[in-house]
Amino acid sequence: MKLCIFGAGGVGGYLGARLADAGHEVHLVARGAHLDALQSDGLRVESIRGDTVVDLPATDDPAEIGPCDGVLLCVKSNDTFAAAADMGPLLREGTAVVSFQNGVDNEAWLAETIDESHVAGGVAYIFSTIGEPGVVEHTGGPARFVYGELDGRHTERIEMLDDALSATEGVDAVLADNIRVELWRKFAFICAQAGMTATTRRPVGDLRENEASWEMYRRLIEEVCAVARAEGVDLPDDTVSEWLDFAEELDPGMYSSLHYDLTHDKPMELDALNGSVVRHADEVGVEAPMNEAVTAILSPWAAGDD
Repeated sequence: MKLCIFGAGGVGGYLGARLADAGHEVHLVARGAHLDALQSDGLRVESIRGDTVVDLPATDDPAEIGPCDGVLLCVKSNDTFAAAADMGPLLREGTAVVSFQNGVDNEAWLAETIDESHVAGGVAYIFSTIGEPGVVEHTGGPARFVYGELDGRHTERIEMLDDALSATEGVDAVLADNIRVELWRKFAFICAQAGMTATTRRPVGDLRENEASWEMYRRLIEEVCAVARAEGVDLPDDTVSEWLDFAEELDPGMYSSLHYDLTHDKPMELDALNGSVVRHADEVGVEAPMNEAVTAILSPWAAGDD
């Protein structure tokens, strides 16, 4: 396949390197010092599942790449609209644009700019980040990528992507029958993990040891599940207990990308996470006081991004 990784950071860089090692034609879209390093020294992935170095074409201009079979969108949710506006040269009839981003709104946001027929959904379960320009560090998580058409159909293009990812070493690939369920499942966890580690500025181990904090963590998950079900998303009954059990096993020193962005003066995805829960809750008439609290506490910091 000819694939564009739009946003070659922790998630995108990992995917791009693995797909290139599997023999696919991979192009990277990046910017700044990271782009400079990719162009001069290639992309290095330092991973618990094996290191690799690949020399891939990298640019900040999608017109240099041209039409692709698939675009894997891995930018921060804050950059979704800007990415969509630049995506035209990458698209032809049948091109799939798969969002591997945080949140449940990115697919709708994409469809506001590009034809919705291109848009598919995805979920990434991986702990990876840019360690330094040109270097992606994969430190944990299953490297599990779930994807699917928004209407649940197994189209030729999504099966092509599934074949590519399933045969790629270092990637656990899952073609979902209902990607909306998968999007909301992850959303429930990330809103709790991100919201609590950012507002308290403490790692998950400290949250587990504090009864009030751990109760709020649980309620954040419950609220997201309630909103999802009110929107008609058929989440599994054990979603709350599943994520609490998962969080119990996390390294006690683990934070979140939202906490990292807060403490490093970087743009925060608050609007796509807890802020999104509040909006969706209001639309379906569900109470979400814990997510409202997180949004209120972090909003002054997020507003400082502008």
